[in-house]
Amino acid sequence: MIVHLADDQPKAVELLVLGAGWTSTFLLPILQREGIKHAATTTTGRDGTIAFKFDPESSDPRPFAGLPNATTILITFPLKGKGQSERLVKLYLDTRKDDSACSASNTKSRPRFIQLGVSSVWSGEGWQDSSSPHDTENARAIAEDELMAIPEIDAAVLNLSGLYGGQRQPRGWVDRVIKSKEDLRAKGALHVIHGEDVSRAVVALHRKFTKSRRWLMCDMHVYDWWDLVQDWAVADVAEGRAAELSVEQVKTQQVRLQWVGELMVEEGVRALPRDSSVLGRVLDGRAFWNEMGIWPSQGRIR
Repeated sequence: MIVHLADDQPKAVELLVLGAGWTSTFLLPILQREGIKHAATTTTGRDGTIAFKFDPESSDPRPFAGLPNATTILITFPLKGKGQSERLVKLYLDTRKDDSACSASNTKSRPRFIQLGVSSVWSGEGWQDSSSPHDTENARAIAEDELMAIPEIDAAVLNLSGLYGGQRQPRGWVDRVIKSKEDLRAKGALHVIHGEDVSRAVVALHRKFTKSRRWLMCDMHVYDWWDLVQDWAVADVAEGRAAELSVEQVKTQQVRLQWVGELMVEEGVRALPRDSSVLGRVLDGRAFWNEMGIWPSQGRIR
């Protein structure tokens, strides 16, 4: 069954965002400022978006009929395992009024897809970069590799480090991931990327597309969890912020300071931050920024 584009939706945009979630709070303002004609979807169609939800088990083309033709389609939600990428692309292409008109221009153009992924597909120890072998058995990597192999389209993947920005701050992750001294002992490197830089990367890739490339995305810093935990604890306890915290929170930070000191003695660490050679997996994110001719804009996390 062929279902064509609904008449009441935009006929063509430059960038179509499938899944206007957290990243879109940074991306959509940039697209507006840059004058990039765009559309975005949410499951409910809120705030002027298009109502759309991808069901990886369904072959029904009707949810895709309301989507406009686009030069570049950004997939922000995870696709996993075999078959999901092929299904999404097939249903999108099958619902175009003109299979050759999947762009904002009148010229024939192959639709381009960008998948947002995660940097954990690189699981090796030591330095990893965009050219390093990735875990081909990872469910998300399987779907991403499938997407880039579909012959009817061009596709690329941005594999993102830990996302932060706005109310989402790494400092707030400590309570969740470090509940004991042994949790802290096991922590090595932390890698992050700000939502603003993710959005700048999407726009750069839209404008200078790199077919079949998997890019490792981070802010080009390697952070040491021990160093961060100590720094944040000192800021809370010794630099005046303690008045804003509960007694229990102050005690927790004092304990964390003690843990860091004890671990440095036990592990023979003379100074923080630790050398990258002892931090386990460390990420080199230079390649994408160098290729695009732009660099991360947000500096170090605080």
